[in-house]
Amino acid sequence: MHSETRPVFALVDANSFYCSCERIFRPELRQRPVVVLSNSDGAVVARTSEAKALGIKMGEPYFKIRDFLEQNNVAVFSSNYTLYGELSHRMTMAIASLTYAQEQYSIDECFCRLDGLPEPLGDVGRAIQARVLQWTALPVGVGIGHTKTLAKAAQHASKVWRERTGGVVDLRRHDAVEWLLQRMPVEDVWGIGGRMRDNLASDGIRTAWQLSQADARAMGRKYSIVLERTIRELQGESCMDLEQAAPAKQSICSSRMFGQRVHSIEELRQALATYLHRASEKLRKQRSLCGALRIGIQTSFHGDGPKYANSTTCIPDYPTDDVRRLTKYALRALEEIFRPGFAYSKAEVLLMDLRKRGEYTQDLFTPSQPERSDTLMAVMDRVNRRWGHDCLRSAAVPLAPDWGMRRALLSPSYLTNWNQLWRVQCQ
Repeated sequence: MHSETRPVFALVDANSFYCSCERIFRPELRQRPVVVLSNSDGAVVARTSEAKALGIKMGEPYFKIRDFLEQNNVAVFSSNYTLYGELSHRMTMAIASLTYAQEQYSIDECFCRLDGLPEPLGDVGRAIQARVLQWTALPVGVGIGHTKTLAKAAQHASKVWRERTGGVVDLRRHDAVEWLLQRMPVEDVWGIGGRMRDNLASDGIRTAWQLSQADARAMGRKYSIVLERTIRELQGESCMDLEQAAPAKQSICSSRMFGQRVHSIEELRQALATYLHRASEKLRKQRSLCGALRIGIQTSFHGDGPKYANSTTCIPDYPTDDVRRLTKYALRALEEIFRPGFAYSKAEVLLMDLRKRGEYTQDLFTPSQPERSDTLMAVMDRVNRRWGHDCLRSAAVPLAPDWGMRRALLSPSYLTNWNQLWRVQCQ
């Protein structure tokens, strides 16, 4: 098959995305090590190359390395998802201005199609790189290949050999694919986790090249269809096209670690109502109804205090996306699992048995969600889209709870809040 008739994918990936977002508005941090923490300032979830050079590992608890970070002049930030989401959107728009089809794979990664664009496609990759930098100030790497898995591998190479490649790698030639895959550990292949790495090692497969030479069908029968697809993609056979629209979620989870320990049932009620407010928004956005609801509460499993965790599932009278009814079921279920005398650290809401509107048959004798609920939820969503996420909410949701997520090192939302716009002083 001639290369010009085969699809060409590119993966555009922002370098150290969370840290790069923070550096945009703090130019003095350009050469300084930067880390970003998880929810409630728990652990390191993003590091610059300077921070990695200091030996800071992903997932290290902040309280354990706080003194080390201060001693080494590391800039530390709480996760600012409002800022990151806005810059992610702008990055996608910059990519879309130069390509004809895109798939937002994650907050910092975007697949796109390049086939049909003028050669050399390496120049197209550099144009994307320059456009994203011009529009957002974010540094990105670009990997190009005939499959999404090879594009992912090429993007990995653009990071490893950034100085030699300039951050753009075109992996369409067979000799280039062989050279890279022979040097690529199998666990670095997209979709290969630690357990599969160990399984493949028992078969004598330790590099991506060895995996690409395996019998795809036999490996699929032995392990999974996903591994068979990965092998075929490494061999240059495209098995995955772009997803133009994200598939509807089969379940929706909303949970957070509390900013401080919670002891009363009233505070847990507030937390569950808040999480249901967010989860039901996502439910309605994908036009689904919830047929089952699970809630859970737990203490921290670290330290010397008493430990407790429990959850329960409740079934609504009918599938619903009405946050009032979902909250009613959740708070009633909380009464069953709450135990006094514990310091709770987390609550969780899981919406399950999701059913797309119009894609399931309702039992003739089972009640269904009334039209007034649909109307009310539609009005609430319109108000919140226009005036802010929490403008209209159920009475059980507090505006600024004491147990809210701890973000003591939060940077301003420079791009989305009039009161936090970036200020530049002219000398």
